[in-house]
Amino acid sequence: MWGLVAAGCVFFPGLFALCKQTLKLWMGCRDGEAAMVSTRVVSSLQAIMASTAGCVIVSSCRDVLEDRHWLTEAYILFATPYFAYDIYAMFLCYWHRLQVKGHEEGQVGGVAGSKRAAAVGYLRREKLMVLHHVFMVAFCFPASLLWRGGRGDYFQGVLFLAELSTPCVCLTKVLIQYKKQHTLLHRVNGVLMLLLFFFCRVLLFPYLYFCYSRYASVPLHLVPLLAPWQCNLGAALLWPLQLYWFTLICRGALRGQRTGLEPEKT
Repeated sequence: MWGLVAAGCVFFPGLFALCKQTLKLWMGCRDGEAAMVSTRVVSSLQAIMASTAGCVIVSSCRDVLEDRHWLTEAYILFATPYFAYDIYAMFLCYWHRLQVKGHEEGQVGGVAGSKRAAAVGYLRREKLMVLHHVFMVAFCFPASLLWRGGRGDYFQGVLFLAELSTPCVCLTKVLIQYKKQHTLLHRVNGVLMLLLFFFCRVLLFPYLYFCYSRYASVPLHLVPLLAPWQCNLGAALLWPLQLYWFTLICRGALRGQRTGLEPEKT
């Protein structure tokens, strides 16, 4: 059990460091630039692994409540350290952006020069993402391993599939970082991100409740009364976040569409 947790603690930071050094040595990237791209690479790889595990589990479970697959708990143990790592990796990205902004504005001290101030600013700016990651470790980890009593591997596999949209989100951020937001790749990726986020995250919890409704042969509106309280709490806290982030994605897409339709000034 703890061997997989230890493996995750080594794998994700190690992959980040390896990718960062590779980008600096082979592609001549600056430290901050390499750190931001490496963060996206690690997040994308984790998402691909989680989605693959989800596909294997979902396709293997015929009984959505009783069937088990060894990969379910194994991947939970391995991937949980990712969320702790990602909090720090996101802070590094925020810190490097501050450094670039401070350099461009000629700042020596202030926010650009203080990691403590940067940490406070980071927690304010990314508080929802940080709380999401903390919740995944503090609540979802014990809920998935202990409280569900070995039942519902199918539902856990479906939850893994929520990560399908993450590579598109990461690619969007990398394209914006390199000022490629007006390219065809950015537009195609944006459409794909919108669709994947909607089907894999926005519709995720309604689908889980619908599946349980069919399995238990009860009306959909009665499922929250029958489902374990941990499931209801997780859905109540995580689903609004997905709706909020989907709203931000839609706003960004509309803003980009308006910018693209504006005539160029001469």
